[in-house]
Amino acid sequence: IAICLIFAFVNPDHERRIAGLARALEGVSGLHCSVSHEVLPEHREFERMSTTVANAYVAPAMTRYLTALEDGLAGAAGSTAPRLRIMQSNGGSISAAQAGSEAVRTVLSGPAGGVAGAFEAARASGMEHAITFDMGGTSTDVSLCPGRILERGDHDVDGMPIRTPAVDVHTVGAGGGSIAWIDDGGALRVGPQSAGADPGPAAYGRGELPAVTDAHTVLGRLRPDRFLGGGMALHPDRAERALATIAPAFGGDVRRAARAVIEVVNASMVRALRLISVERGFDPADFALVAFGGAGPLHACEVAAELGVETVIVPPAPGVLSASGMLHADVTKDLARGLMLRVPADAAGTLDALREAFAELEAQARDALAADGYRRGVRIERSADLRYAGQSHELTVPLGRSLGAVALRRALAEAHEERFGHADPDRDAEIVVARVKARAPGIRGEAQASPEHGETAEETTSTVVWDRPRRTRILERHSLGTAGVEGPAILTQLDTTTLVPPGWRAQPDRAASGNLILREAGGGRR
Repeated sequence: IAICLIFAFVNPDHERRIAGLARALEGVSGLHCSVSHEVLPEHREFERMSTTVANAYVAPAMTRYLTALEDGLAGAAGSTAPRLRIMQSNGGSISAAQAGSEAVRTVLSGPAGGVAGAFEAARASGMEHAITFDMGGTSTDVSLCPGRILERGDHDVDGMPIRTPAVDVHTVGAGGGSIAWIDDGGALRVGPQSAGADPGPAAYGRGELPAVTDAHTVLGRLRPDRFLGGGMALHPDRAERALATIAPAFGGDVRRAARAVIEVVNASMVRALRLISVERGFDPADFALVAFGGAGPLHACEVAAELGVETVIVPPAPGVLSASGMLHADVTKDLARGLMLRVPADAAGTLDALREAFAELEAQARDALAADGYRRGVRIERSADLRYAGQSHELTVPLGRSLGAVALRRALAEAHEERFGHADPDRDAEIVVARVKARAPGIRGEAQASPEHGETAEETTSTVVWDRPRRTRILERHSLGTAGVEGPAILTQLDTTTLVPPGWRAQPDRAASGNLILREAGGGRR
């Protein structure tokens, strides 16, 4: 049952009474009630109702599944069973019990772990400004982190508006399995159709359609004897036959067709990265590009060069960074309260109503984390949804400890200028929602070495197609010395392959983060 009353975000008493009556219905056992003032205590009743309905629909199934999983872990491990944490859309984790009752908070949690892990990888190398670049088999997720992980609240899931804090991720329908094809106008297209993992790219030995992975294989960038650490053989002959189906558009030259496939995919990535950076007023040159996912390090340097990004970071185990990001994610609790307070343009002094709302929300958040066993090291982040009077949508603006009217209007003006290119400091402001995020430290550990598989292969050289065919060094990443390697080079490891193009240099990070740092040799501001 989903319960939503129009002004419950201001006064939830009636929702509580209705929920109590529903749960007391005779003969109804284990009835799940989602009430809007708990799911989304904000104005805009349509989005609040839609989000509450989504929670009511998903929560019972998630509760059953997570309860069974916890019981299974307890039965297998007894008192040593690990504490089960569930990833939220906002990049933090919550308990299984909370995830069951607030299931909608997990609706977009898939890419969040990767962004959290990539941002931490950048910080481990001393870089606070990062663009995360997660390229897998079917799609690519990119996110901008200008000193923090950005979130947004409004989402569309299969036509249903969902409002919940989530990491701001932009997705492109292109990955290693994306299929190349020629449209009716004779132009090359790549994706959004994907060969997936089964049958997969033709080089896997089962598929027949040309995919991005096949292009890399034909160009010599993926080594048939070192894929998955030598655990899976690639089939260059099948990849070449698949690409031959689109080669007539390139004069019958299969390698030219393969290079074109890579260029089209890279152009899609560059457009997505410009969308989240340049079109928001950020210069990509001020950021490091963190490449992960199985295919990210294959494309990172070429994409970075096109964007003007001077530093590429490849974490120790990029293929599983999303999983490790989830493991190390902070435990978080998000709370919000609708206020609808006007702040006149000439107002000064402390905003008592906002201060009281923050104090109550912070106490609730600390109590919630304490009940889950997290009492130490809790950090509180304050923000508010602000707008100018007369506007219909808000900006979520981080706030410090100072809650004066002047400071608040200044924060709104700066955020409005950054987002839209202009501000109106002489106009009344409105505080629509007060927000609190409480964080407790997640699991912390030492940097992990890149995964090894079997015996270390000897360094070799081979002809690989870059801008033209070039003799290229091929070596395993974990054998790379402190001096690094000049491109062209290919660095192999169990979970990915990293390309070091001509004119680039790859070197292990001196900060002992385990990261691999790639820069254009002899240039760049850094």
